[in-house]
Amino acid sequence: MRYAGKVVIITGGSSGIGKGCAQEFVRAGAKVVVCCNVEAEGSAVAAELKSVAQAQSAGDASFVFCDVRKAEDIQNLIEVTLSRYGRVDCLINNAGWHPPHKPIDEFTVEEFRDLIELNLVSVFNACKLALPHLRRTRGNIINVSSLVARIGQHQATTYAATKGAITAFTKALAVDEAAHGVRVNSV
Repeated sequence: MRYAGKVVIITGGSSGIGKGCAQEFVRAGAKVVVCCNVEAEGSAVAAELKSVAQAQSAGDASFVFCDVRKAEDIQNLIEVTLSRYGRVDCLINNAGWHPPHKPIDEFTVEEFRDLIELNLVSVFNACKLALPHLRRTRGNIINVSSLVARIGQHQATTYAATKGAITAFTKALAVDEAAHGVRVNSV
């Protein structure tokens, strides 16, 4: 199995793209830590993934509650992962939100700041806190961006701005971390 023994943290791993990534990594033999801010949802997905791992006698899955807007929750996520599995090989920053479409003059500055906190600052914090451990394993980071970062989207200026920032942040971090053998990409 391609990822046997590897440890993967996935933010926003209980639904959508994050859940799909978690399923694929478990099928490939990885030990996956799913985090989200809805306890019941995260626990259910981890249980589902754990049964897949047990059926194939490879991989594992667990859940850690984490509100990615809080640096202390991200720190706890990493500490719990290290306590359970002893290492971190991959961080997937998937948590985020696309607000309803509306023109820019209907967004408040507070709404935009909140979106930046969720979609961008959380990625910065997770990378910063995980990197010391990823450097040890020569691991990788995958930041989930969006095509709208390059082409825009009607009535989605705030969302496009956060995803564009993720793309730029990822490029800069990849340059910095190449010296440490850590790959950083966005999709």
